[in-house]
Amino acid sequence: MGVKAFLSKPLAAWTVAQQQSWMEQPGQAQQQVFEAIIRKGAKTAFGRDHYFKDIQTPQEFAQAVPVRDYEALKPYFDRLKQGERDVLWPGLPLYFAKTSGTTSGTKYIPITQDSIPNHINGAKNALLNYIHETGRAQFLDGKLIFLSGSPVLEQVAGINTGRLSGIVNHHVPAYLRTNQLPSYQTNCIEDWETKLDAIVQETIHQRMTLISGIPPWVQMYFDKLMARTGKPIKDVFPDFNLFVYGGVNFAPYRTKLLESIGRQVDSIETFPASEGFFAFQNQQDDPGLLLLAQSGIFYEFIPAEEFHQPNPRRLTLAEVETGVNYALIINSNAGLWGYSIGDTVKFTSLFPHKVVVSGRLKHFISAFGEHVIGEEVESALQAAMAEFPEVKVTEFTVAPYVSQGTGASYHEWLIAFDTPPHHPERFAKALDLHLRRRNSYYDDLISGNILTTLQVTPLPADAFQQYMKRQGKLGGQNKVPRLSNDRTLADGLLEIFR
Repeated sequence: MGVKAFLSKPLAAWTVAQQQSWMEQPGQAQQQVFEAIIRKGAKTAFGRDHYFKDIQTPQEFAQAVPVRDYEALKPYFDRLKQGERDVLWPGLPLYFAKTSGTTSGTKYIPITQDSIPNHINGAKNALLNYIHETGRAQFLDGKLIFLSGSPVLEQVAGINTGRLSGIVNHHVPAYLRTNQLPSYQTNCIEDWETKLDAIVQETIHQRMTLISGIPPWVQMYFDKLMARTGKPIKDVFPDFNLFVYGGVNFAPYRTKLLESIGRQVDSIETFPASEGFFAFQNQQDDPGLLLLAQSGIFYEFIPAEEFHQPNPRRLTLAEVETGVNYALIINSNAGLWGYSIGDTVKFTSLFPHKVVVSGRLKHFISAFGEHVIGEEVESALQAAMAEFPEVKVTEFTVAPYVSQGTGASYHEWLIAFDTPPHHPERFAKALDLHLRRRNSYYDDLISGNILTTLQVTPLPADAFQQYMKRQGKLGGQNKVPRLSNDRTLADGLLEIFR
């Protein structure tokens, strides 16, 4: 056992011991977080606008601060982008994390000096919990790869700005830098295929022990390694024994990923977002993710069925129940207040409080991390139809196609045309371009050749009516989802009309 692995074990034991207090008393831990962030938030423009100086309890906070998404808070974010200080949190943000928006295009999520430890310590503590539980720390003596975005940052109002994964790359602990791959130069390559070739070249002869990344990106890495060597990953990297992932639903990728590896490996699921690092898997035999109750985020939970009601209940961590679908609302030391991140969670246990990510508040596609939502596909189709005025559409839905072999992955648009386009290929290209303009993550995936351009599958004008009739759901009260993160609807349609 090397020095890093040896020294990690007492650190892991100390970290887990420190967790016990807030795991056993999460309500008290959350109250401490609440009081701390309200006290600092009172010194900001947002705090003055919402009378933070008069707020004593979470209930008073819920009365004073409405639930908002990015678009509703955008006037405050815009002031930050103009260089104004003390808007949402004292001072200026340390970073802006760029992420895909809905109606506002690219979002700029503030990360402050106070909130950056949440992102860094969340990932670090996930590994330390694994070491403490299993006693397996040998992966720290090998090479570790974090498949991430470019660490090159741009300036917005003098604030470093980039993808969250690229920002976090700047904060990898010094003791892991010598283990980390790929090199900084390779990590800065923008084109994904070029970058992936360089990563393969750098790692193929290394003793890789930990691999971390979004599952489809990791699968592409594995595919290139196997094509290059003709071997399964277990033979390319015999000491690879820990896979860390998050960001998308792993289920569609699990079978192929394990087949590519050729044997079982331990894994850790995480729940990261640009807005914060919320939870991680702390036990190998429990898929529930430990919610981080003392990391600068005060959580609120709205029963999902109440979310669109005028006055939904806003519950604290002390008030939640298992098995209920909750919309996750955060208030944080990044200056996010009453912020709906769009995810829903269910608690699988209390004391400790563990969650699974149960979905999104709206229909969506995020099979590859793109977070495409209904408004984006609807407006993209409308814009494409404006260019092809002959086109008339009766109904449509969009689903991901995840390649199970060497072929390409893409979005499949199943469109029931009343009048089809005169030039179908040109129409599909225009549709793809309009979606890329609306969703920067999707654009990144196309630019990086992770996805190929969307494919349009034409259907008869009454296709959706026939399908809904077969399902016993024909009627005005039943709506066809504009998009789904699985292929249940798409495959059901293709079974009839293939």
